[in-house]
Amino acid sequence: MAHFTPQTPYLTTDGIIELYDGDIFRGIVLIARKNPPVGLALPGGFVDVGERVEDALVREMKEETGLDVQIIWLLGIFSDPKRDPRFHTASAVFVARAEGEPKAGDDAKEAFVYALDAVPLKKLVFDHAEILKVYMRERTDREMKEGKKQ
Repeated sequence: MAHFTPQTPYLTTDGIIELYDGDIFRGIVLIARKNPPVGLALPGGFVDVGERVEDALVREMKEETGLDVQIIWLLGIFSDPKRDPRFHTASAVFVARAEGEPKAGDDAKEAFVYALDAVPLKKLVFDHAEILKVYMRERTDREMKEGKKQ
């Protein structure tokens, strides 16, 4: 009997790092990619075999931005076969919190902090502009719900 090996999308993870100075929200971290597709992106990368997706997120954030992150919530799974021009990927996208100054490393050429109203969506590669639109809606909804509790 032949062994069946399924062909599946590559599993990746991306992080929306909310950068804080104490209680003050500074913005989110984006990187300029060294490798194609070149442009601005959320930091992220591939999940290694034997690695939990959450651990991959923390590892990739440290490798690409130098920041130690704390995962806050899972934004969602983004899996459109056209999201990555190189091949089919499925990405678990997390919102995470960090403090400090991002420093580019690994696949990142530069790291930037953007206020939410200043994110250059048209310069983002992959489906990261769409991911950030979902994030901004979700963040607003969460803030409104938290505001109602007080």
